[in-house]
This record gives sequence, C-alpha cells and structure tokens, in this order.
Amino acid sequence: MREDGGEDASSLAEFEQTARRLSEQVDKQEFVSMMSDPMDINNCYLHIHAGAGGTESCDWASLLYRMYSRWCERDGHTVEIVDHTPGDEAGIDSATLHIKGDYAYGYLKSETGVHRLVRISPFDANSRRHTSFASVYASPEVDDEIAVDINEADLRIDRFRSGGAGGQHVNRTDSAIRITHLPSGIVVQCQNERSQHQNKEVAMKILRARLYQREIEKRQAEADVKEDQKKDIAWGSQIRSYVLHPYNMVKDHRTGAETSNTAAVLDGDLDMFMEAYMKWAVGGAKTEK
Repeated sequence: MREDGGEDASSLAEFEQTARRLSEQVDKQEFVSMMSDPMDINNCYLHIHAGAGGTESCDWASLLYRMYSRWCERDGHTVEIVDHTPGDEAGIDSATLHIKGDYAYGYLKSETGVHRLVRISPFDANSRRHTSFASVYASPEVDDEIAVDINEADLRIDRFRSGGAGGQHVNRTDSAIRITHLPSGIVVQCQNERSQHQNKEVAMKILRARLYQREIEKRQAEADVKEDQKKDIAWGSQIRSYVLHPYNMVKDHRTGAETSNTAAVLDGDLDMFMEAYMKWAVGGAKTEK
C-alpha cells in the first residue's frame, strides 16, 4: 500500500464505478420486468409527423427525429430510415424509422401521442413565442409467424419518384411505393431501398405492423371499462410538453414526470419518462387532465 493513499483512492474509485454500473443494470432489469406485452421485445417502427403550423412544426418534427436517434445511440439500438419527407422550407414533414434492438417497442411505445413545443421561434423575425405540435406513433415489427390477413383488393398501391434522405443510394426512378389500406385508411410508404420490389416489401411489413397494433389497441379499448384509463392519442391532445420559454421544463401529462433539463431530454435522455410511463401503465394511474 502506498503511503500517500493513492492505491486506496484508486480502489475506492473502481469500487464506486462497479457499484454504479451494477445499480444501472439492476434498474434496467427492473424496468424490463414491467414489459408484459409479448411484442415489447420486438423491433419497432417509429412514425413522426409534423402538425399544423408549417415550418415551425416541421422543424419541431426534425428535433424529435434527432431526439429519438440520439436515444437509440445511447441505448445501443440501431436506426434505419424507411421514409423521409422534408418540409417545404425546413425540417421534416414526416419520417418513419426502423429501430432495431431488444425491447425497442417496449421502450418506445411510451412515446405514442402528440408532443407539444413552446419556444421563441427561430423563424419569427419578431422573436415571438410559438407553440408547435408533432405526432409520434410506435408500432412493433411483426414476426412472420404472426398472421395478419391483408386482402390485396383492399390496397391501393401508388408509385412515385424517390427523394429526400438517402443520398446516392436512392434510386431516382419511380421506385418509391405508397400503400393505402382502404378499410382502415392507414397509409405507409417506403423510398429508401434500391428497387420498387424492395420498397414494396418494406412498406408491406410496416402495414402489417400498423394493422397488428391497431387491432391490439382496439381490443384494449373494448376491454377497458374505465373511461379515464383509456389512452387518448388523438391529434391535439398532447402527452408531453417541452417548454423552452419563458422557462425550461419537459413534463409528461400522463405520469406527471418532469425535468428542467430540456437540453438533455432533446439530446435523447428519455429513460426517466419511459420508466415513469411503464409504472403508470402497470399501475393503471389516472390520466392527468
């Protein structure tokens, strides 16, 4: 042992680091144990759409796109861009991400709903405060073993020219695919693959996931006899607010979880909100009005 205590200090630091790592692992396992849906372990499709508000909402959608991409980096999930439609002036009008990794859907289903941003608009010459909305929708990737019946007669398939993200790998011919499921009104599209056939295959996988999720939500709503426990994901009823002016706060309106560290949240630090949602969902907490 060194007389200056250097070895003791080093050992203590190593012990604290190990203890912290073990504590994080225990917390994560406790979180995962709350995921009882068989689909929770699956990969996830995450759909982001700008709301009304033009450029401001498109920019907000792009901030959410970055936020979820950063969360995936932090948590070890991988992200593939399935579809990306830029806004007219800035940001994105919509995007679909294929997120791969254990429990991707289990984590990200907490993000389904409308997200509200309050800030001084960078697009307003008079520096006025604006409120913007964007919607997020998570659906699990459905295994081929799970039957989701789709009647070809119920589909309208449109082909259009690829554009937006993808760089040199995007085929600039009419290879992009948009599929409309007429009975449900669900519309999916893919333009990121090299061929029309590949884009159609990916779009059909997304449609199967959306239809599966729709059926699960329908059954859940029918089984839920308490009106105030139903999950309202309708446009305009925000699940979370991000306030950047006149103060800093991110608050989840379902669970009451909040933090003033808005920069960290927008950089992908979402675990506290996901964990609070899971506890809220398991406990059947009352939705905050």
